[in-house]
This record gives sequence, C-alpha cells and structure tokens, in this order.
Amino acid sequence: MTQAGDPAASHADHAERTIRAGILSGAYPPGSRLRERELSESLGVSRIPVREALTRLTGEGLVVVSPRRGASVRDLSLRDVAELFDLRLSLEVFAARRAAEACAAGGDGERLRALMEVAEDATRRGDPEEIPAANTALHAEIVAMTGNRLLQDALKPSLGLVQWLFTLTGGRDPRVQCAEHQDICAAIHARKPDLAAALAYAHIERGREPSLTALTGTLPAE
Repeated sequence: MTQAGDPAASHADHAERTIRAGILSGAYPPGSRLRERELSESLGVSRIPVREALTRLTGEGLVVVSPRRGASVRDLSLRDVAELFDLRLSLEVFAARRAAEACAAGGDGERLRALMEVAEDATRRGDPEEIPAANTALHAEIVAMTGNRLLQDALKPSLGLVQWLFTLTGGRDPRVQCAEHQDICAAIHARKPDLAAALAYAHIERGREPSLTALTGTLPAE
C-alpha cells in the first residue's frame, strides 16, 4: 500500500481517477478486461499503482477480480440496480435519521453544507461528470455524519455503483434531484430525524422506477 507523499501514491490516485472515468463514460464497457500491462502503458505509470487503483475500484464495486480472468469491469444488470435501491433504502434512510440526531447532539454539519454547495454549483452548470460525483459525495457524507463505522463500511462497496447509476441515468432532471437533496440536508441541519428519514426514503424511491425504465433495453435483466 502506498503512503501519502509517496510519488507512487499520486500515480495510484491518477490511475484510479482515469480508470473510474473510463468505466463511468463507457470507454471500459461492463464485462471488459482491465489488463494491468495495457493500463500501465496507456497511463504512463508502472503496474504497481495500476494494481492499487484496481484494488480500490474493486472496493467500490466497479471492478471485479477473478482467478482466471483477472480484473474486469463489473457486469451491471437491472437486477443489480433494483437491489442497489433496496440497499440504499436500508442504509441511507437510517443514515439520514442518525445524521439529524448527530446534529441535534451538537455535531458539525459544515462539510455537508459545503458539499451541498458543490452539488448546487455542478447542477447550475449542468456538468454531466461533476453532478454524479458531487451527488455521490453528498450521500457518502450523510453516512459519515452518523459516526457509525460499520455503516460506512457497509455502504463503501456500493459507492462506485451509486455514482455509476447516477451517470447512467443522467437523463433525469438534475434540478429535481438537487432540490430533493437540499430538502434532506435542511432537515438534517434542522435536527429533525423523522423528517430527514422520510425525505431520504421518498428521494430514493422516486428514483427507482425512472432509473429502471431508463436502463431497460440498455442493461440485461439478470
């Protein structure tokens, strides 16, 4: 594992960002092989940072590693998307409630405010790459505010899939999503756990049917 300040760490960060962007954009389609040698040559780095980048992306759910094929982009299906919504309803609704409780107990919600501003700015500019990244960071911060390490560990493997989903369903009106995020954040900062949980539930559930409809014909059923 590389350490902060080590040049190899910055190479791994660069490789991670580039490979993630390639997956999200479709340059690396679902199921495609991610060969360390080819990636290291195209990125101009050694295979060590590429290997670390692939390990990180595996932890986010974007990459899978098998003994026979090595690393490849995860195959995503409509069933995966439906199950991801189920998982988010279980984890993120609970997280919104606990984040509001943390604020009521004197917790600091400044980072959430800052991330909401980033998401608002990306939405105003209509940036198709920044909007999914900003929205994913916002959801992750709500979980982080709970202080529950097991909850964070449970969500971490799905964060990449959440951002991928946000990217694939970019046709949904980002202004509506932004407004819903603003309402959730306002409830958290107002220290209203029940309201925050209800708004989080409605936000996630509202996105289920449009997402599945948009991806039908694009993703396999199973």
